[in-house]
Amino acid sequence: MNQRRRPSREPRPPILAGLPRADLAAGVGLLVIGILSISLLTGRLPLLTGGNGGNGGPDGGPLRTPTPSNVVIVDPRSDVLGSILYVKAGNLWLQHGAKASALTSGGHDSMPSFSADGQWIYFIRTVDEGGRWRIGGQARRYRLSTPTLMRIHADGTGEPEALLLGRIISGQYTWSYFLRQPVVSPDGTRVVVVTDGPDPTKSDVVLKELDVKTGKLTSLNAPQISPLGHQDPVFSPDGRYLAFVKNGRDGARGAPVVMRYDFTTGKATAITGPGYTSPAWSPDGRYLAATRTTSFGTDVVILDALRGSELLRVTTDERSFDPVWSPAGDSIAYLSIDGGVTDLWLANLDVSGVPALKGEPLALTIAAGLDAASRPGWWIPAELLPTPPPTPTPAPTASPAGSGGNLPSASTAP
Repeated sequence: MNQRRRPSREPRPPILAGLPRADLAAGVGLLVIGILSISLLTGRLPLLTGGNGGNGGPDGGPLRTPTPSNVVIVDPRSDVLGSILYVKAGNLWLQHGAKASALTSGGHDSMPSFSADGQWIYFIRTVDEGGRWRIGGQARRYRLSTPTLMRIHADGTGEPEALLLGRIISGQYTWSYFLRQPVVSPDGTRVVVVTDGPDPTKSDVVLKELDVKTGKLTSLNAPQISPLGHQDPVFSPDGRYLAFVKNGRDGARGAPVVMRYDFTTGKATAITGPGYTSPAWSPDGRYLAATRTTSFGTDVVILDALRGSELLRVTTDERSFDPVWSPAGDSIAYLSIDGGVTDLWLANLDVSGVPALKGEPLALTIAAGLDAASRPGWWIPAELLPTPPPTPTPAPTASPAGSGGNLPSASTAP
């Protein structure tokens, strides 16, 4: 009798269903520890200290109360061009000038991004469902959080479209796989996601490319440190490159590195040393806004897109992260946590020479309580742009990794 061969690896366990209360509590505890560990290793969120005797927020400041889940208060001075996209309470929100409105409802949406023409918003919608899988030779029932890659018209018309379902079915067994951080190519034909699909028993959570027309999912085979994988993909303005983060580890601390993948050659090179995440291209391709991670927290910086050197520290509060560049090229928006509440901030820039701040950053939302795991997006119609369309991203004259190893890192940057 032929025996069924076991998969080369077992997929990550979801929350167990039907466990005794003590086991369930232990499972939830392990899940929380796992989430915190991933956040620390990837540098995805600020390091929340809470060292104030419990009388303040997790970031060390006084506790703040966010507005209700269906309310976003916008600073009346925040009359920005175009539309800024963010997530609150699991729903997509669009901010136009000094007004904000919800685009979706239901509380299951995250990680949105605009298409280059601003017509579509791609995002992840997660639903809870039952599953069954064999782990350790034993079949058990699980409670799954199954993601689906979706897209919706930015004006809210029509029904959302499902592009890729993160579910795997094998005979009598059902499982789910990760789908995270979708970004769309400038020509709209491809979506890069971070996933272990379509078979999580054979893949880490890494960069893969979805053909929108055929639905085929293909690995980019970008370098990674297993099992830490990748995060934070973003296309260059001309679509030739993909900036992303290769997750790493230095002891118990994360050591994420911003990389550049060349679609022409299929090769990736390092832009920075350890300690940077969440890259975002400037419209002309000369700069990257990024999150700088240290043992004290996170800040927003601007880097030279070719060499990775720090040109400007936009924040120094150790609790700001996830920048997005204005399509006009003259400002960036980013998230910041204060008193345990996440808001959207704006920093105006002078990029006529070396990037510099123009005035003080402005809070675009007031005690909004935005979802910190979803970075913002920004789109401006071409007719409203004050400058011509961005020029193609300049090709690197030499591999940053071949410059004698003098890549900047968050621990050594000035």
